[in-house]
Amino acid sequence: VQLQASGGGLVQAGGSLRLSCAASGRTFSAYAWGWFRQAPGKEREFVAARGRRTVYADSVKGRFTISRDSAKNTVYLQMNSLKPGDTAVYYCAASPYYDGYYYEARKYDYWGQGTLVTVSS
Repeated sequence: VQLQASGGGLVQAGGSLRLSCAASGRTFSAYAWGWFRQAPGKEREFVAARGRRTVYADSVKGRFTISRDSAKNTVYLQMNSLKPGDTAVYYCAASPYYDGYYYEARKYDYWGQGTLVTVSS
């Protein structure tokens, strides 16, 4: 089983990026998907998740959108109005807890390798 994250890069403040996370090796139709991020010198933090519900961290609410294409076994994170504070390595993850525990990284079984997002001021 492998999660492959892509789409990171360098963008100016106010710009947009779309991250993708493609899964292979099994289907994740009954799984919740999540995005987490880790900035330099900081702990990993929750960004967004989509299972039976869709939830966002307060810091990204209204700017980021998580979506999934079950047919492609892929989840996306559309990031708009990016800020320098969004600079981090972004990780996708899959959790068997479709109905909850979205915010808890330890509940996710599968993780992508991370993709770097850098937002310049």
